[in-house]
Amino acid sequence: MNPRPLLAGAILAAIATFSLAAPSPRPQQQPEVAAHPKVDAGDKVYPLDQIVTASVHDAWLLSGRNEEAFFDIVEQLAQLSAEKRGISLPDSAAAGKRMGEIIKQKARVDHDQLLYVIVDQAVRAVGARITAAAKK
Repeated sequence: MNPRPLLAGAILAAIATFSLAAPSPRPQQQPEVAAHPKVDAGDKVYPLDQIVTASVHDAWLLSGRNEEAFFDIVEQLAQLSAEKRGISLPDSAAAGKRMGEIIKQKARVDHDQLLYVIVDQAVRAVGARITAAAKK
């Protein structure tokens, strides 16, 4: 199994204490997971149309209330955001920690907001635009 890059590991460490254990007015029914085959022994890949439209709460339920699986969703959304915006994410522990703190802070404010919006904000705050020269 390949070790995760520093950025990914630091994001995980920063959101590891993230918990949505607070009661929600919505029923606590877990949505069905229609995941693609695993990319890596420890990673689960979720259908983009399912996770892009998921609120923070929905993503937590989708992950089976598992921090590693929730992180897999966050990581997948971060990759999508960076790709769509032409942003490169630095592979450093400091950048990962900063990104994780942004995600954790914004997710705790409102569990009903879209997780993708939060992750996209964190990607824009931490990432750097890819220049034409860097693309070659």
